[in-house]
This record gives sequence, C-alpha cells and structure tokens, in this order.
Amino acid sequence: MIKRVAVIVTLLLVAAIFSDLLLNYTEQPVLGRLGEYYAAKGPSELGAANLVTSVIVTYRGLDTLGEVTVLFISAAGVGLLLRRRRDEADSRETRPAASEIVQTAAQLLIPMVFLFGIYVFINGHLTPGGGFQGGAIIASGIMLLVLSQPLAALSHRVIGMTESLSGFTYVVVGVLGIVLAGGFLDNRIMALGRFGTLFSAGAIPIIYILIGLKVGAELGSVLDRFRSAAGGQSR
Repeated sequence: MIKRVAVIVTLLLVAAIFSDLLLNYTEQPVLGRLGEYYAAKGPSELGAANLVTSVIVTYRGLDTLGEVTVLFISAAGVGLLLRRRRDEADSRETRPAASEIVQTAAQLLIPMVFLFGIYVFINGHLTPGGGFQGGAIIASGIMLLVLSQPLAALSHRVIGMTESLSGFTYVVVGVLGIVLAGGFLDNRIMALGRFGTLFSAGAIPIIYILIGLKVGAELGSVLDRFRSAAGGQSR
C-alpha cells in the first residue's frame, strides 16, 4: 500500500512539474538567432545535406559526446547490476532452443538488419538517420540473434574491444578538430567534398560510423547481460 501511495505521489509531482509547460506552450513561428545561423550557414560551412547532422555532430558535438557517455554509463551499470556469480554459469544450459521457424527467419533477417543499420549510419549526413539510429538497428539484430539462438555465445571480448576502440577513436577525431580545425569534432579536418554525395561533409561520416559501432556494441552488451542474467550463454 505504501509503495502504491509513493508511486502516485511521484506521478503527481512529475505532472505538476510539467503542467506549466503543457498548459502554456506556444509554438514559435520563426527560428531564433541560433537556429537561423544553423539553417543559413550549416550546408556551406560543414557540407552536410542533412542539417540535423551538422547540428548534432559538429555544432553541438560536446552534447553528442555527453549522450554517448551517458549510454556507456548505463551499459556499465546494467553489467554491474546483472553480474552473475561463476557458480551460476552452468545453469544456462537448461534454456530451451527457439523453434525452427524462428531460427530460420532469424538467419534470413539478421544479415539484412545489420546491413540496414550500417547503411543508416554511413548515410547519416545525407538522409535522416545517423550513428545512434544505426547503432540501435544493429542492436536489434543482436536481440533477434539472442531470441532465436538462446544458447549462442556472444564474445564479450569482441564487444568490449569494438566499444572501446570506437569510443577512443571518436575522442581522437574530436581532439583533431581542435588542433586542425575550429573546435571539438569539427568535421573540417578533412575535405568537405562535393555537396550531397557519399564522400562529403568532411569527417562526419567517420564520426557517425564510430558512433554507430559504439552504440551498437553498448546496446548489444546490455541485451546480452539481460540474457545472461536470465540463463543464456556468453563468454
């Protein structure tokens, strides 16, 4: 009873906090000064056809670094909370295998899911998408693998190395922006190329590839931790 009352009180407090925003929200018909600058200067300064990419990756690159850091902390927290004792490792052999239909469908879909995720973060500077979206799609492929093959072994070493190397390289690219260009994660450390083509927007495609690999590895690690806690297999 006390827990229910606490939950209700918490929900009422959250509703009170956001009620002013909900009741007094007014749409801004024009862009602010900063938004106007992004819209007017973004394509010519950074060479990305997707203006959202220019804002997220370069103009507000430190915010993106913070988001990646939060995701890393979340993955590390899940791994800590769901860490299993070694004497529980043998219990995972009791998990039943998925049906043959699910396994066959997964074999067909998983390569396409991974390929689509790679496409999304490689083309993030041209079309809607990017590193976070592509990484989430790759993680969904890992989830499909876990569901179809409960006893399949995922290498924590490979996942950890992918996450660590992509994160480290991401920071290196960001620092190179300070040294060679105008600031952290400035994509102009490379030639901008021809606007609207795959090899354009300077270092943004590389940055999105690194973010996609990092996000996919971290979310995949979270899924595998949940599977391990429920009795799956990992190594």
